[in-house]
Amino acid sequence: MSTERPDNDVTGPRRRRTPLVVASAAAAVVLAGGGMYWAAGPAGDGAPDSGQASPLALDTAAVGADPAAPGGPSTPPAGIAPGEPDPGGPPVVYRASGALPEGPGEAAVYRAAGTVAPADVSRLAKALGIPGAPRTEGASWVVGDDDGPGALLKVGKEAPGTWTFSRTTPAEPCEPGKMCANGSGEPGGGTPVGVSAAKAAAAPVLKAAGQDDAALDAGQLMGEVRVVNADPKIDGLPTYGWSTGVQVGPDGEVTGGSGHLKVLEKGDTYPAVGADDALKQLNAESRGRGDGGRDIGGCATPVPLEGEPKSSAPDCVPSNGKRAPVERTVEEAVFGLALHHVDGRPALVPSWLFTVRQAPGGPQSTVTRVAVDPEFVEQPESPAPSGDRKVTSYGADGRTLEVTFWGGVCSTYTASAKESAGQVRILVAEKPQEDKKPCIMIAKELTRTVTLERPLGERTVVDAASGGTVPRG
Repeated sequence: MSTERPDNDVTGPRRRRTPLVVASAAAAVVLAGGGMYWAAGPAGDGAPDSGQASPLALDTAAVGADPAAPGGPSTPPAGIAPGEPDPGGPPVVYRASGALPEGPGEAAVYRAAGTVAPADVSRLAKALGIPGAPRTEGASWVVGDDDGPGALLKVGKEAPGTWTFSRTTPAEPCEPGKMCANGSGEPGGGTPVGVSAAKAAAAPVLKAAGQDDAALDAGQLMGEVRVVNADPKIDGLPTYGWSTGVQVGPDGEVTGGSGHLKVLEKGDTYPAVGADDALKQLNAESRGRGDGGRDIGGCATPVPLEGEPKSSAPDCVPSNGKRAPVERTVEEAVFGLALHHVDGRPALVPSWLFTVRQAPGGPQSTVTRVAVDPEFVEQPESPAPSGDRKVTSYGADGRTLEVTFWGGVCSTYTASAKESAGQVRILVAEKPQEDKKPCIMIAKELTRTVTLERPLGERTVVDAASGGTVPRG
């Protein structure tokens, strides 16, 4: 499913302090639904008191899109957010096809906290049919064979306990003169199992991962593999970006998957805006990104000839080099929870989930917008410029730091750390290959281990290339 994600709705060289924080107004705490949020009063500086909820400090943009790749969570190459359109592309204007819902007046944030217990890892490993006890490898729990064919489960020790599973089998030799698929000696691949069979195979895994009551979609195919995607509900709200993907092979065996093992904890409650206001914020940011808020005219490309379908004409590129806005139809708006990073950790934030169609009869996509009242949102200090950030996440276990980033197969990479009392700055160095052999220019997700002088503790991990905070993975 294609997705669209405009950039951050609030930009600037430093963390924006909202009027809630800087206004000369007294701040009172309002209790709601087991959490707390700020309510500005007529006097005072609005600074948080001990035990009171702080403004929501987002490490990622308020506008979001699908953070999950097929078959489980993933992260795209540096500089491109999941589902995000080309920053140099035209601005998008979203039009609702009907009245939009108001939604609740307030909602809570759900945060990932704590560590994953070995018993939870063993439960998932048993459901996957992997013998053995969990063992420590860096910042992860590992069960299974990580050297050669076999089954391997890897679970991050820190919340949210991101897990990945893969199963491989030894390839049988291919007889000379026969067309073989995947070394099996067969002339072609297998046939994917049916939807019901795939869901049945995934059921024990989803139960062990705590998502046996999630909404399931088994319509995705990856060749002969059928993927069962599970999207859980939390306190009755649909989630976006927190899915578990279980891959089922043609023989009905689970061959791979990924998801999160740690249960999210309910955090503070904040005032929420309706879908109409969220859509207006979405459009205002999109216009600002694409044309600086000015009308665009003077199309430099020819208009369609008489009788020629409009869709066959090239995109209109005005004489000033900026593209005219394109319209997208919002067919549905649902209040839910979408994945963001708050204070360096994954969190599900109250958001509007907009179902968008590019053109009549065309494909649908999902665009999300944080639903927390902007007066209660604190934006990132220094948003990373597009293409600058290399380190996308990290895991920590004592003095061991595992950093993840995207790189090419044509280079080698090393990671180093510069430590201070409050933060650890990670620098990923790239060394292109020295020989002249041809190399395919593709990107892949890489991990490097850094040994710190002392345990990470409460220190913040920062990407030296962009100056941005690195979230825990």
